[in-house]
Amino acid sequence: MIVVDAGVLIAHLDARDTHHQKAEALLEAAAATPLGANTITIAEVLVGPARARRLEEASAALTRLGLREVGLGEGAAPRLATMRAQTGLKLPDCCVLLAAEDEEAQGVASFDDRLAAVVAPMGLRLYGG
Repeated sequence: MIVVDAGVLIAHLDARDTHHQKAEALLEAAAATPLGANTITIAEVLVGPARARRLEEASAALTRLGLREVGLGEGAAPRLATMRAQTGLKLPDCCVLLAAEDEEAQGVASFDDRLAAVVAPMGLRLYGG
């Protein structure tokens, strides 16, 4: 599984996003690999479409990707707190890392330099960085 961060999914959904073409290429290259995203990540991605009254359309696009929702499991709160304290990343980025850990993912798809800097030391491959 490749765990996808919000930036990649937002760029995929918005053709005007500066990373749209990069996101499309990344997702196309990963088409044979299962994709996942933390519940918080998916909620973050859907805020814009919800505001624009396009929630159903955006949700359907994520479903077409085959994106699997990775929930927050038992004991997530202290693990997220520790990740945040150790990495200095914002909590949504820590949710991406937690999902990658929990799913024993092969990598993380992200265009975020701060998140990317933490991926390799965790033994994960970075897609899109």
